Amino acid sequence: MDNFVVFGNPVSHSKSPRIHQLFAEQTGIDHRYGSRCAPLEGFAAAFHHFVSEGGAGANVTVPFKQDAWQLANVLSDRAAIAGAVNTLKRLPDGRILGDNTDGVGLLSDLQRLSMICHGDRILLVGAGGAARGVIQPLLDAGAQITVVNRTRARAEELAALFAASGRVKVRDIGQVADSRIDLIINATSSGIQGEVPSLPAGLITPAVRCYDMFYGRQSTPFLDWCRKQGATQCADGLGMLVGQAAHAFQVWHGILPETAVAIATLKAEMCE
Repeated sequence: MDNFVVFGNPVSHSKSPRIHQLFAEQTGIDHRYGSRCAPLEGFAAAFHHFVSEGGAGANVTVPFKQDAWQLANVLSDRAAIAGAVNTLKRLPDGRILGDNTDGVGLLSDLQRLSMICHGDRILLVGAGGAARGVIQPLLDAGAQITVVNRTRARAEELAALFAASGRVKVRDIGQVADSRIDLIINATSSGIQGEVPSLPAGLITPAVRCYDMFYGRQSTPFLDWCRKQGATQCADGLGMLVGQAAHAFQVWHGILPETAVAIATLKAEMCE
């Protein structure tokens, strides 16, 4: 019986079971981890059934992160701000804690890669759930963030959530051509369709770091485009995936696994 699982639909492609197997081997903790495909309209019932079987915690991927947010009895500060939950934990009193480790997973990977510094001017491309989940950790790291999105109104809604910080701005894509940017983060799913966000080519210089929150066996279309424009420091989201998993493991067990070996192992396995 698995104590921990990842819920999604679809979920058979998920690398989470492999990542958590590596963490269990690294730490020596009994951490049996599997995957479950929940019905699109039946996430809550599927999760409670899992708990009734002895389940202790779960990761949650698309399309259930908002469902998990609504299901949780207690929310961490970062989950409350993100409006989405990717980590659930059954507490000793039976309540369900909801957390969001996506943002800290991204930040830890950027720090691992030496791709973020205090005071960085970050261009965040996209204003969906992926973007919302990472803004607060980036602000906590001292960043100034400009959000661009195909629909400006959605970007403005996102920025309004963080208005108190004074460090989240909204621009139209055409307005950022002459902006001074240190780091570009693609939080859109454009790469799934083989597309690239319509950013001005002149925005990229060799000094601009480029990060795609998505990943694949090959370089993503966004990173390919960035390199063609002259970018020299680029990374995809595989490290973020492992980073968010490591922080979920810490929520459950109180120990933060090292991520480097897991990232290297996954990269090697993806090339086989």
